[in-house]
Amino acid sequence: MDCCISKGFSLLLIFSLLCIQSRAGASGSIFFLDSPTHPFLRPRSSDDAMKVDSVLLPEVGAAVSVLLGFAPSATLSAASSSKLNEILLPNPFERPRSVLMLEVRGVEDPEVVVEHDNALFRSALKRDFFYGTDKAEILLPGDDKVSVVSLDERLSFDSDTNCTDKEISDFASWMGGLYVANALKPLNGELTIPLAGGANLNLHMSKKADREFIASLLSLIHNIKRVIEMRQDLSGSMQSAAELLTGCFDGIKVLDEQYGPSGVAQQGVELLLTTLSKMFGSLQVAYKGQIVGVISFTGTPPSSEKMLNVMFTSQPSARWLAETEDSPDLTAIMKIALVRKTLAWITGIILVASTLLGIYFLLNMPLTRDTLLYSNVKLD
Repeated sequence: MDCCISKGFSLLLIFSLLCIQSRAGASGSIFFLDSPTHPFLRPRSSDDAMKVDSVLLPEVGAAVSVLLGFAPSATLSAASSSKLNEILLPNPFERPRSVLMLEVRGVEDPEVVVEHDNALFRSALKRDFFYGTDKAEILLPGDDKVSVVSLDERLSFDSDTNCTDKEISDFASWMGGLYVANALKPLNGELTIPLAGGANLNLHMSKKADREFIASLLSLIHNIKRVIEMRQDLSGSMQSAAELLTGCFDGIKVLDEQYGPSGVAQQGVELLLTTLSKMFGSLQVAYKGQIVGVISFTGTPPSSEKMLNVMFTSQPSARWLAETEDSPDLTAIMKIALVRKTLAWITGIILVASTLLGIYFLLNMPLTRDTLLYSNVKLD
């Protein structure tokens, strides 16, 4: 009887530990994309291919803050600082001050990203991380020192001013594919994109999941192109503020829910990686190599909020601190004003009296020669 109770208690303990681990968080992968012309990250070593270190979300936020040119949080531990030194170059004067931070959801197996033959992501620094219900924050100074640009503006097939057959056709041509539109019904054609592995990704705009995936992909491209246009318009002016481009991509999650984690979903990941490689190259040209990418791949987070929230820590001015102090009462203010006014009147009266006395004695001086002034005094 005691043996059965002991076995049952052991099974209950193991089950509890598994539940706690599942609630603690799931795993994901994060890729740091460096600039090919201005390196800001440490180069990959042979050890990176054998083992991949894990990082915490606060450490990722600290790395983004340092890349933007700001000091990390003072509460960062020594172990976390050591992890940052393994990712970032030690030169504090060489920071890109521009970061593309994108969160890709729906990739249940992060290793599928490495399996694809994508030169940009295979050469990037890869770190594993765990995420759960707790969110991390990126602490930045006031919004006058850093500009946060959202990449989450969504295009839709429901509006005529957003996604059109022409935009889908242009995207297919840009990717080397083909889009066959439906002459009877708009936005109901078939999209075919050749992949690097030799297979073709076929998407039908008549299916809801395929439409949402293409809408998410076109939205991301549209938002990045908008940032590039803004950058080109401001190319002649002095740009002192840092820039953080942040967004979240849910298109893979839609394919995963419809078709499962393999098949079409994996082909969607490959198409996304190719698109990100092209867009990151365009950002490199627009920013003249002064930008770094931080791309994270996760499964299905427990909440719809982003894992890394941007927080501004504005420094209060001395005048603002003085105004927040407790002000004295009205009686004390009146006493201080009376003392100051009395001192002012007394000082004024003394000055006027001294001036009048000086004028009086000056006008009544005798017209005799001053013997001390006009005599030749010899000092032995």
